[in-house]
Amino acid sequence: MNAHDALKITINGGQFVCMAYLADLSDADLMRRAAPGINHINWQVGHLILSDHDHISAILPGSMPPLPEGFARAYSRETAGFDDPASFFHKSVLLEVFHQQRAALLTALDSVSAEGLEQASPDRFQSFAPVWANLFELAGSHWLMHCGQWAVVRRQIGKPPLF
Repeated sequence: MNAHDALKITINGGQFVCMAYLADLSDADLMRRAAPGINHINWQVGHLILSDHDHISAILPGSMPPLPEGFARAYSRETAGFDDPASFFHKSVLLEVFHQQRAALLTALDSVSAEGLEQASPDRFQSFAPVWANLFELAGSHWLMHCGQWAVVRRQIGKPPLF
């Protein structure tokens, strides 16, 4: 096993858990907040897609497909408190964009050498991702951190635990 393999285990593990939590949730379910002040699931999913896109685009410009028009605005910090579903993308679009971005992220990972993974990340990421490997790893762990909140919503609406 090498660093690329380990990163793929983290990335794919996060994807497996998160997609399982989202699988049977409706668009209305995605607008729920686990508690007051917590971002709703729809916003969190868009934020995660946007984060992956921004992280990898910053180190490998042109490697990620463009996001749909209005996507970055819809999932900005300014919209985190919005509750109008019309302000956000539908689940089907979010998942389509996720799969496009994830495929490109994995292709980008394959394009980087082992030494490349040790390159310093841009200054704006240094506090949480000092090297490129950290930015790729976030495509698993960042998603898992957020989906812990989705488990709470699932229980609130009567869905069974998955794991």
